[in-house]
Amino acid sequence: MLDLRQDLSGLWQAATRVTPRSGGRVLMFMSAKEGEGTSSIAASFALIAAARAARMTWLIDLDLRDNTLYTAFSKGVVKGVGRPGHPLDASLGTEQIYSVTGSENIPAMSKLLTAHQIDGLRLLVTRFRNERIAPGVRVGMRAAPAWWDGLRRSADWAIVDAPALSRSAAGLTFAPLADGVVLVVQADGTGAGEVDALRGAVEAAGGTVLGVVMNRLRSGQSPRRAS
Repeated sequence: MLDLRQDLSGLWQAATRVTPRSGGRVLMFMSAKEGEGTSSIAASFALIAAARAARMTWLIDLDLRDNTLYTAFSKGVVKGVGRPGHPLDASLGTEQIYSVTGSENIPAMSKLLTAHQIDGLRLLVTRFRNERIAPGVRVGMRAAPAWWDGLRRSADWAIVDAPALSRSAAGLTFAPLADGVVLVVQADGTGAGEVDALRGAVEAAGGTVLGVVMNRLRSGQSPRRAS
């Protein structure tokens, strides 16, 4: 994961002009294929938001299997940024954004999602407790609008890092609940047809595409926002 904060000022300005449906803003980042730098851009944007927002910023990792963001912060990948603190209950006292089947102890499965504050910042990064999932238990994703409503009441920003569409359709489940979706594209690596297909999939799911961020440009260039 790379620190791209200095390259995202234009995206920040554009995102602050988005009118949230209520409370805090929810912004999702999503790519067509794996390896396009979505997590780096989502995390960098969340760090910008946390430094400027009055209330807490959440960084939500929809990759429940790997917890990529939590792991990266734990390893100190972003220079000068603190590590995640102790786990906090991220259930928000309502329906959950995941479903659990195949367990005899369903009530205990309702608090698998935790949030960890990054030391010194108003930033919470989520982690899914995979270690509590027994063999044979199946975890799925569900929209859970009430959870997102609760999140908006408690945070200024919620930044969602969705898995690449080629790997999982999880992002499409939540796209209609976000104020906007930013598509992340590897410059000179992702074809226009793939970008159009991703845009079409997001819009067909009921989401609003705010624009495209070109990532991993040639040496000496920075990520840029495209319409």
